Amino acid sequence: MQSVERALDVLEALAAHGGEAGLSEIAARTGLPYGTIHRLLQTLLTRGYVRQESDRRYALGGGLVRLGGIAERMVGVWAQPYLTRMVELSGETANLAVLEGDFIVYVAQVPSPRRLRMFAEVGRRVLPHSTAVGKVLLADRGTQEALSLFGRTGMPRKTANTITEPEAMLTELDRVRARGYAMDLGEEELGVHCLAVPVHDGSRVVAAMSVSGPAERIEALDRDELAEGMRKIALDFGAELG
Repeated sequence: MQSVERALDVLEALAAHGGEAGLSEIAARTGLPYGTIHRLLQTLLTRGYVRQESDRRYALGGGLVRLGGIAERMVGVWAQPYLTRMVELSGETANLAVLEGDFIVYVAQVPSPRRLRMFAEVGRRVLPHSTAVGKVLLADRGTQEALSLFGRTGMPRKTANTITEPEAMLTELDRVRARGYAMDLGEEELGVHCLAVPVHDGSRVVAAMSVSGPAERIEALDRDELAEGMRKIALDFGAELG
């Protein structure tokens, strides 16, 4: 069991460094001895879950793609009844998203029954700084990890409302942590507002659930009341995942 846990620690350390890291970075992240890390990496290399680059750094391997794709599909299936509850609660489209590397990926959706409704195509990849789901997931990662991500991706302006300065986003993430939910107020797309809450699997935030719709309809809702109802649904979903 200890070997399994340590192997997972190594994979998570690589993921935390954007999918690629050196031996010293893995050691700093996991606290494991170099010899132990090297033995684990050799096994993971053999199975295709890790690859070694020409500069001797290690990266997540293609073997994880197959597992990840299947896991995403399954999570999307499991999420459907919970997303349906969010639609019933809000009247708006509900989404499930995860952080993969530096990008937010939408993995499931239940559309609003209204004629005018929002769509985020399942499988769509976006940068996290301009979305409510992205803010929720970044808020759980901590300041240094968020800053590292911004350094790799930049913070491109999607609309006039997009937060494009790292310090301003760190302040925003503090607000997300304090109130327990995040808002996108036309930051990804003008006229579209979104509210998102975290999904915990018992030990960490593994996904974000959101509702999105036309700005005037979202603004007409009681944010705190909506967020509280969404958190209860997300808690139930997280319990199933855990």
